[in-house]
Amino acid sequence: TPTLTSTATITSTPTITDTATITLTPTVTLTPTFTFPDVKVHTQAHCRYGPSSAYLHAADLYPGDTGTVRGRFPYSKWLHIKFDKLNYWCWVSNSVIDVVGDLDTVRYIIPNLQSVGSNMYGPPQNVRARRDGDQVTISWDQVSMTEDDDRGYFIEAWVCQNGGYLWWTVSFPTQYTTSYMVTDQPGCANPSSGELYTVEKHGYSQPVKIPWP
Repeated sequence: TPTLTSTATITSTPTITDTATITLTPTVTLTPTFTFPDVKVHTQAHCRYGPSSAYLHAADLYPGDTGTVRGRFPYSKWLHIKFDKLNYWCWVSNSVIDVVGDLDTVRYIIPNLQSVGSNMYGPPQNVRARRDGDQVTISWDQVSMTEDDDRGYFIEAWVCQNGGYLWWTVSFPTQYTTSYMVTDQPGCANPSSGELYTVEKHGYSQPVKIPWP
């Protein structure tokens, strides 16, 4: 009788192949670096602690002085500048400098006079104003200061002239001027107003509101 013999069957084992993992690499986006507009002085001038010639002197400027524009003022063409030779910022008229760069990229700044040094004398007292037609006369009591400290007074106002609403600044060199007359006409939508400061060589007092007539 034939004998049946079992034959072993070899089964192939599948080979596992490693699949490469794709790693995503972030794309680096370059951000442009902002640069402040450059300035160079072409005419000897004063740098000041505010955006008009009525403010305290901050530094002397000479042709060739360089710096960068850090701010601008909405009501005049003065610029807030960090000059390379100074360790502080000050204001200068754009008529005495050459500017390279886009001023529209620079923010508007309103000066804070209380950040300018200190004032030991306090604001003027008994501030009053009277109107005679289009003329407004502002008066105040004298603030006694030493001759060395004395820088008089400073008025910042808004007045109406010829239909224009004007930002108005005026300074008085000594303590002995205690009144000022300004033209203020009807015809503007916004009300006229003003503030008065005592000024000494170290800085400005707190402002006193002028009771505008």
